[in-house]
Amino acid sequence: MDMSAIAARLGLSGSRPFVRKAAELRRLCDINFDSSVLGIGEVCKAIICLEVAATKFQVMFDRSEAVQMSGMSEKAYIRSFNALQNGLGVKTTLDVRELGIQFGCVRLIPFVQKGLVLYKERFLAALPPSRRSSTDFGRPMFTAAAFYLCAKRHKLKVDKLKLIDLCGTSSSGFTTVSTSMGDLCFDVFGIAKEKKDPTSIKGNRELLDVLPSKRKHEDESSGDDNDDKLDV
Repeated sequence: MDMSAIAARLGLSGSRPFVRKAAELRRLCDINFDSSVLGIGEVCKAIICLEVAATKFQVMFDRSEAVQMSGMSEKAYIRSFNALQNGLGVKTTLDVRELGIQFGCVRLIPFVQKGLVLYKERFLAALPPSRRSSTDFGRPMFTAAAFYLCAKRHKLKVDKLKLIDLCGTSSSGFTTVSTSMGDLCFDVFGIAKEKKDPTSIKGNRELLDVLPSKRKHEDESSGDDNDDKLDV
């Protein structure tokens, strides 16, 4: 299917430079690797290229509509999205300052930055030395989750679904990251009425055992849709 036609079906036909960029990315995919080996069909490949281009051009992209059009489950789509991004050498980043401006919550910026630093320190302290170097805190969902939790703590409304789309993860993955952050850094991200008892927090900290390896092995896994471990 023509890239412009797919963009039109997703309501994205208004930006020609953006569509041209998506078409360029699809050509690079065809040159650099065989996406069919990854289980990514032609329509899905075009949709993913449109989403990558949308991020670059800061164009609003409806991921739920894209998932439906791709014919995949949300998790399968995200796996394909990440595999294609890696194949293209594209890395999505989120800047705290840009989020603050975009959501009209500039005053949250220092709180988010402080929370991310504390979370990294406490998270690494809970890991064995051999696993610390493989943990990537530059992934967008850390920034997005920290921003959301700070907004919630300071009673500011932000669009959670939009944040999830911006960081390119699933709802369950975002929730897992948020839970981990809330448990390790309750003093920065927590809300008094949601404070958990020590045994409950200890249980959540068991998530730390799976954090560093999730994304590394996800594309090689059997695709178990019940695997809600944290993307790192």
